[in-house]
Amino acid sequence: MNFAGRTAKLKPEGAYQVLALAQEMEARGQEIIHLEIGQPDFNTPNHISMAGIWAIAEGHTRYNATAGMPELQAVIANDAGQRRGIEIFPEQVLVSPGAKPNLFFPTLALVEQGDEVIYPNPGFPTYEAMIDVARGTPVPAPLLEENDFSFDLEAFDRLINERTRLIILNSPSNPTGGVMPLADLEHISAAAQRYDSWVLSDEIYTRLVFDGQEAPSIAALPGMSERTIIMDGFSKTYAMTGWRLGYGIMPAPLARRVQLLFTHALGSTAHFTQIAGVEALSGTQEPVEAMLAAYQLRRDTLVAGLNALPGVSCRKPQGAFYVFPNFKSFGKSSIDLANRLLEEAGVAVLPGTAFGAYGEGYLRMAYANSVENINKALERMEKVLKSL
Repeated sequence: MNFAGRTAKLKPEGAYQVLALAQEMEARGQEIIHLEIGQPDFNTPNHISMAGIWAIAEGHTRYNATAGMPELQAVIANDAGQRRGIEIFPEQVLVSPGAKPNLFFPTLALVEQGDEVIYPNPGFPTYEAMIDVARGTPVPAPLLEENDFSFDLEAFDRLINERTRLIILNSPSNPTGGVMPLADLEHISAAAQRYDSWVLSDEIYTRLVFDGQEAPSIAALPGMSERTIIMDGFSKTYAMTGWRLGYGIMPAPLARRVQLLFTHALGSTAHFTQIAGVEALSGTQEPVEAMLAAYQLRRDTLVAGLNALPGVSCRKPQGAFYVFPNFKSFGKSSIDLANRLLEEAGVAVLPGTAFGAYGEGYLRMAYANSVENINKALERMEKVLKSL
């Protein structure tokens, strides 16, 4: 069959492929410890769920405004602005079913054939996919382990040029958990302004930062609010992955243009889901703090355990709920190692190359699982690694 060229380079997302294989093994009776899927293992906090249930019961199940429910836009603008120290207006907010539309559609609105887009590698696979669909030229920028997986700024300086239309950032990062320091963001900001480039800042994990730290946003730097798109959402912070609720924040003229794409591609986001979103942001934040404390304990357990394994080294990530340990000493590909751990240890992880070529030699592990299961996974991994 003949398909449009814009779909030629699309590939499945590795996490879902490994999850499907792991579930097949479980169906055959094998116990699998899931460290592959980036999904909170907590339930959505009860007060948020009850708000959604109430909304359905009250009949909030019809079409609503494409850009989002005005009350939710206002709450997002206030909350996001306060957390980042910038002024955000409701008309800059686009609510979407999940966060990905606020990656894909701003890219479609800005990037044309021949435009170059710099994106982090290893990085979220959707970045390269959306650049290809927009007919832009993907330009991978390596992340450095020795820099806590922030950009290789020397490489970045070689890559950016007059054709760079868009720079994609992700902090805290999937898959590495790295948080970009302010000095790196200032360096990228200066380059973006020098070359008149847009920045798309994926901040979906911005509330999941450990040790009392925060992840700075490039949008808060001088001269950046008028050229930055912030993508964020409810999935990770509030354990609402299945609710499909995200949002983008961008200059109002771009928001109006992206809203037109939303109109013809999405229609609107579920009304009852948005009512739950209002409750998430305006209600108690105690469940978020409790989840964050649990993630930090799990992170510390997994990092310490990995560093105790022969031939493995793992930096302590500053955010998200991923570790990206280095397995290069084994001299095997990331795919081979991930397959061995799944088949022989019953531990599902992702090869670093699922996130780009610069992920070779690493594995991504999500610690959205209990400390008990993390310790069990470490014991199983040790047996396999010793055999290598």
